[in-house]
Amino acid sequence: MLKQLVKNKGALIGLVLIIILILVAIFAEFLVPHDPYDMDIWISYEAPGWFAEDSRYILGTDDMGRCVLSRIIMGSRVSLMVAGMATFAALFFGVGLGAIGGYMGGKMDALIMRFMDLILSIPAILLAIAIVATLGPGVVNAMIAIAIVRIPQMARVTRSMVLGIKEEDYIQAGKALGFSHFRILFKHILMNCFAPIIVVATLGMGTAIVVEASLSFLGLGAQPPIISWGRMLAMGREAIRSAPHLTLYPGLAIVFTVLGFNLLGDGLRDIFDPQLKQR
Repeated sequence: MLKQLVKNKGALIGLVLIIILILVAIFAEFLVPHDPYDMDIWISYEAPGWFAEDSRYILGTDDMGRCVLSRIIMGSRVSLMVAGMATFAALFFGVGLGAIGGYMGGKMDALIMRFMDLILSIPAILLAIAIVATLGPGVVNAMIAIAIVRIPQMARVTRSMVLGIKEEDYIQAGKALGFSHFRILFKHILMNCFAPIIVVATLGMGTAIVVEASLSFLGLGAQPPIISWGRMLAMGREAIRSAPHLTLYPGLAIVFTVLGFNLLGDGLRDIFDPQLKQR
């Protein structure tokens, strides 16, 4: 799989972008050129360094004179943490519900899937806003909202895989040998659903980052003094004409992060899909 991943240029680029982002988030304290919380109103809205010869700030400063580059680097932690935790929670509950519904069938399957359809009937961003508005703004509540929004997709993908695999001969042989339903479902069926689930989860990371940035932009996500890319966009929109760098660079950070996860997800799909391998 690693050899095929290296051969896929798009997936390789996505993997490199994600590794760089993870390393930046881990070593953020050592990479920031200035204190991201240090304010100096005398240098507020300073232009990026390559436009001002005497500037010490590569990407300029914001309305409070804080280093934009340092805040982008620190903000990577929030985006990765929220997206990662939300995707993990969505995987846990979505895969569990989808597997149980697909394996059990009947009324249990109908009940779970109709509930998933109910969630899918509401636009994702609107549902996330409603959940956070009800629970209150904050990083934890944003994670919960994003996880709930992502659960139906995980459940439906898992269910579709389980429905096909449970009719295979080796599953019927396990039932004839007296294996428990728990062993058959989690040891034999879900192990063969691993590849498509990972692909959906990787693609879902990009969506989770966009939703988190949207919530923070609306003031429902990370709250000050926590640094978030979406919050930076919200603070810079008032000066978008006089100081466009306040929205340009956080926006580019979101774009390249989402692009990295999407490229990697598409590459993993090409690797795991046997039909695409034959082409």
